[in-house]
Amino acid sequence: MRIDKFLWCIRYYKTRNVAAQAVKKGHVQVNGSVAKPSREIFPMDEIVLRKDQIELRLTVLDIPKSRVGAKLVDIYRKDTTPKEAFEHQELLKHTKTLYRKKGLGRPTKKDRRDIDGYLDESE
Repeated sequence: MRIDKFLWCIRYYKTRNVAAQAVKKGHVQVNGSVAKPSREIFPMDEIVLRKDQIELRLTVLDIPKSRVGAKLVDIYRKDTTPKEAFEHQELLKHTKTLYRKKGLGRPTKKDRRDIDGYLDESE
């Protein structure tokens, strides 16, 4: 099975086209080498997938015939992503809130929309 179809089948991407684009951009490696969308996947292949600033690591256990339900995904892949990757994402979320304290500097677009929404509601 092709790598883009496999990633779509096990629900890492919403559409096959999005999966193919991610593979073309070099976000997916198979057994340590950058893959093309047409790369064939076999059981016991190691996949490293960069999604949402996390490097997810997968081991292919079996090849599905078509797209599978969310509860059946674990039959076809084993997630070997280290816990530190998810902890790093939590740290990124906290740093974004500490980037600019409220009330300092010019309002951002989001701040401006919140102010406009507040003024519209009070009228």
